[in-house]
Amino acid sequence: EMKLSVISFGYKYGIPLDADLVMDVRFLPNPNYVPSLQNKTGLDRPVGDYIRNKPHFKAFLKNYTDQIKDLLPLYIKEGKSYLTIAIGCTGGKHRSVFIAHSIAESLSKFGFSASEYHRDIRKK
Repeated sequence: EMKLSVISFGYKYGIPLDADLVMDVRFLPNPNYVPSLQNKTGLDRPVGDYIRNKPHFKAFLKNYTDQIKDLLPLYIKEGKSYLTIAIGCTGGKHRSVFIAHSIAESLSKFGFSASEYHRDIRKK
């Protein structure tokens, strides 16, 4: 079984060096500019609701998770036993956290075991 890790990060702190796939989600509106969401994270329901209701979110999440799901057998065939998927936004606190969590959940629904880690969630 392939070991999957989904990591959220902030571009201002650098891309994770061990990332195999990197996705930039800065195309989504930034919850940091909404005063009531600034001090929350992508694991808090109000931030998730804010992102989930934005145009392009549903299509993006479906397309990206489908792409990962389709690529996994190819990576396995090539002998890869682990894959690190890194999701980045500006600070690594809101968008990337919510998207990484959503991707890990989606991959689990497809029957894959995916761990998630939010590298920069507590940074300022």
